[in-house]
Amino acid sequence: QVQLQESGGGSVQSGGSLKLTCEVSGYTRTTYSMGWFRQAPGKEREGVAVIDADGTTRYSDSVKGRFTVFKDNAKNALYLQMNSLSPDDTAMYYCAAEHGSFGDYFPGPDDFNYWGQGTQVTVSS
Repeated sequence: QVQLQESGGGSVQSGGSLKLTCEVSGYTRTTYSMGWFRQAPGKEREGVAVIDADGTTRYSDSVKGRFTVFKDNAKNALYLQMNSLSPDDTAMYYCAAEHGSFGDYFPGPDDFNYWGQGTQVTVSS
């Protein structure tokens, strides 16, 4: 069983930066893909960035060029560096994990079985 715990959310002004961290614990010896998702009030959960088991990264068009996803295998941690934040980025951000690789497919929320509790990001104008 994989457990995920997000941290690093907060309130920033437009144009600011935040770095989210997802700590991974539990059975992690198998390869797995990980992703960051977000959900704003009244909206569906959407994919933000994914790092596949083979290290390939993919981003949604709305964050491409501003956000960077990376992981530290030694620390069993996933990160999301968010720059040039705008009020449209305001949402609860979730970390997700799933065993195996997605190949060329950008996975959606239904493709992940392991989720953290989320961390709130609020961007003011």
